[in-house]
Amino acid sequence: MKFLSDLENLKNFCISYYQEIIVISFSTLFIILHHHHRIGNFWLSSFIYFGIFPILTILILLRKNPLDFGLKLGDYRVWVPYVVVFLAIAIPILYFTSEVSSVESYYRHRGDFDLLKYALHMAVYMLGWEFLFRGFMLFGLKDKFKEGSILIQMVPFVLLHLGKPEIETISTIFTGLLWGYICYRGKSFWPAYIMHMVVNVSNKAFVLGFV
Repeated sequence: MKFLSDLENLKNFCISYYQEIIVISFSTLFIILHHHHRIGNFWLSSFIYFGIFPILTILILLRKNPLDFGLKLGDYRVWVPYVVVFLAIAIPILYFTSEVSSVESYYRHRGDFDLLKYALHMAVYMLGWEFLFRGFMLFGLKDKFKEGSILIQMVPFVLLHLGKPEIETISTIFTGLLWGYICYRGKSFWPAYIMHMVVNVSNKAFVLGFV
């Protein structure tokens, strides 16, 4: 019977793509849960949903070592030059785009603002954010999809920027691909973490006139 044959094909698909199904499904689930059931502050919730929960998924469901999902330093001789060149280009661009009205109105903070406290919060926040995309997804999908995992992780990364200034959201198509490529080549999620941290804090500092 065709129905039984289809069930057998579905079973074989689930077995063959078990890890990929877990990675994509649970990444999507964590994004949904973070949106609807925030745990404490925004930065703490991101760290838990995007960092801690994926690591638990790797340990419990995939039965693998989380270090193999980009948590190692990897080949730093490959990724360090990329980070340096990217930041050397990105920081001047951020300085000039900080005066764009949409960027300024979105990031301008009213009242007292502690840049150091903000940077510390972002340091925790970005650990989860970057691990979900450039760790859990990128390295969790690379066995089957190879370099295609760079494309896959870029899509939800861009979509989560909807609601931010248009110029920033469009730029995440480029940065999502570039950071994914650098992490893939460098065998580590840390370069994306560093670049995203510097970009985020620098942009905030420029908009608020700290620099």
